[in-house]
Amino acid sequence: MPFDLGNLVAAIGSLGIAAYALVDVSKIGRHGGVSNSGFSFIEAVVRRLFPNATRGSSAGAGVEGQLLGVLHGNWINGAPLGDQKAIAKSLIKLGLSPQTAPVFARATGVDAQVLGNVATGMTAGAALTPEQMNVLGRFDLVLTAMLDEGYQRADQKYRNTAKVWASVVAVVLAVLGGWTVAGSGEAYFFTTFMWQAVLCGVLATPLAPISKDLASALTAGVKAAQALRK
Repeated sequence: MPFDLGNLVAAIGSLGIAAYALVDVSKIGRHGGVSNSGFSFIEAVVRRLFPNATRGSSAGAGVEGQLLGVLHGNWINGAPLGDQKAIAKSLIKLGLSPQTAPVFARATGVDAQVLGNVATGMTAGAALTPEQMNVLGRFDLVLTAMLDEGYQRADQKYRNTAKVWASVVAVVLAVLGGWTVAGSGEAYFFTTFMWQAVLCGVLATPLAPISKDLASALTAGVKAAQALRK
């Protein structure tokens, strides 16, 4: 048994990869399946700046009407996190206007009147004063922090949800696989053999990303131990 440990780890890792693949298929769903998980954190950040923003292609014209739809599309498509934050920041700043300035200022803690003057000056193409540049810089920093928090928490929620779903699928696959090996004519369910299969399913998800390297290392270690014994 000890010398089969490498093959065992490789098999469990393969089971985890298969479970992840089956979970990934859920992305074909209407709202993105498992990939939709976590987007609520991003949505909450956007609604602090655009309280009336809604998701969907028929949400309306302008930045406020299309922002959540664009960000949601990037999120479920799995675009790089840095690119998503940059796009979100650019679109939100594009929505800065004398009308939205009070809400933006309240959300970021900057002076509303000065930020409104910044929006007016940027719309007219006028040069900004040092005071206005300072407020705009503070607004930019706070907005970056808000988006970073939202996207980091969303990414954590997505990864954890995917792991939970994959764990459930891996356990089901392991139990069914064990039942197939045991044969339907023999006692299997709620026996030691079934619980061993359940354990393999539980281990499959965390082992999947590292199974290849771990199996290689274990194989090399076993070969070294065999060589020393000889």
